[in-house]
Amino acid sequence: MAEQKAAQPAAKTETHDPGFPEAFLQFMRGGWREDPVAVSPLPEVPNYEKRRNALSEAFPGETLIIPSGNEKVRANDTDYPFRPGSDFVYLTGDRDPDSVLVLRPSGSGHDAVLYTRQRNSKDTDAFFRSRNGELWIGRTHTLAEKTTELGIETAPLSELGSALAGSAPGRTRVLRGLDAAVDRAVLAFEPNREKPRDRELAWTLSELKLVKDEWEIAQLQAAIDATVRGFEDVARVLPADRGVKERLLEGVFGLRARHDGNDVGYGSIVGAGAHATILHWVRNTGVTKPGELLLMDMGVEGDNFYTADVTRTVPVSGQFTPLQRQVYDIVHASQQAGMEAVKPGVLFKDVHQVCMRVLAEGLNDLGLLPVSVDEAMSEDSTIYRRWTLHGFGHMLGIDVHDCNNARNEAYRDGPLQEGYVLTVEPGLYFQPEDDLVPEELRGIGVRIEDDVLVTADGCKNLSAGLPRTSADVEAWMASQREAGPRLPG
Repeated sequence: MAEQKAAQPAAKTETHDPGFPEAFLQFMRGGWREDPVAVSPLPEVPNYEKRRNALSEAFPGETLIIPSGNEKVRANDTDYPFRPGSDFVYLTGDRDPDSVLVLRPSGSGHDAVLYTRQRNSKDTDAFFRSRNGELWIGRTHTLAEKTTELGIETAPLSELGSALAGSAPGRTRVLRGLDAAVDRAVLAFEPNREKPRDRELAWTLSELKLVKDEWEIAQLQAAIDATVRGFEDVARVLPADRGVKERLLEGVFGLRARHDGNDVGYGSIVGAGAHATILHWVRNTGVTKPGELLLMDMGVEGDNFYTADVTRTVPVSGQFTPLQRQVYDIVHASQQAGMEAVKPGVLFKDVHQVCMRVLAEGLNDLGLLPVSVDEAMSEDSTIYRRWTLHGFGHMLGIDVHDCNNARNEAYRDGPLQEGYVLTVEPGLYFQPEDDLVPEELRGIGVRIEDDVLVTADGCKNLSAGLPRTSADVEAWMASQREAGPRLPG
């Protein structure tokens, strides 16, 4: 590498970049045109305001602080793609790192201020010298533009310290774990604050998110529809007569997710053969094999971060073997029973019991239970869970496991309500090293997962665009393969 001869200031964009001689700095400071940017309010702005008002009503007279989070280092000087905190997005629609929403009590409730980075425009050297400068990352909004777009008052991030310092001791709550600097700043002024107060803020936000409004349901439906297309893409490139790498299939789905949405909503699970029995198999280092099953748990995250979560288990060859079909049909019967149980007023845990009983009865039919179904299902036993470790499903929304901070009485032990969106995803998994099952069952894993909306009198399967019965799966595989590969467009 040639040694730098010219004089240069110490500050650089990166250690491997050349320095900035004064002549270059002077040259870069002039000759730039400022093109106007048209900004208009987002159509969902009223939703964000409504949510902030609901949070305000839950904590009258208290200052509430919700950060977006920070960029995370992937390696050395490269970061992971930034994804803002879900509660922060839910309340603001803002997507930038380091931003902080502050709700400060006023006579009528709360005044909302979004503290955020100022634009590194062409008025400063940061335009081309900073890794956050617009020459490096593109045009960003001014504070006024962001106020127009999001319908919220904005302030420079540099003023956040003063705002936090002015927070009343004992009357401030912080959504913690997103921004260490914010956590420390509030602790510095309230060293004896009680952490349960902050946990209450977290669970309140989670419980506000339980019921989805029309806009949120539309976002979820769009993500689910893209996910259906992604599964079709994968089926069209999956050979029936030879193996392909799991990562090829992961990549094909990932292309759809990046094209039709923001990204995948979580690490795609592509489990060929015995890998299907590993619940969170995300390494995807295996290879498909004709005659075996392929389990795929994948979801597109939409442009506004709402995500799908769908699982299908398909026969690589296109046809289930009799034993594979028997296991698959048990899981499908469990899922169908769960969907039929979903309706307002039914306890979440009761849907779980409905699904699990069908699985336990199926395991009994396979001759695996050493005790009766009732004994296997009893609270002090549950030995059927050896072959199905997880619950029947979870809430879905702006997080794949949405509303995760909600209290048990509002979620796991609580009743379903109209407007909830949840997954129904029973499964059976027979590990290859399990000596308590016949050899022919070892290495078979089946999960079927759909995303359902609780309606006034039952539920609607939002992912009904994909087949669920064994016969329909076989027909779908044949039709997709006949259609042939396609690019998103």
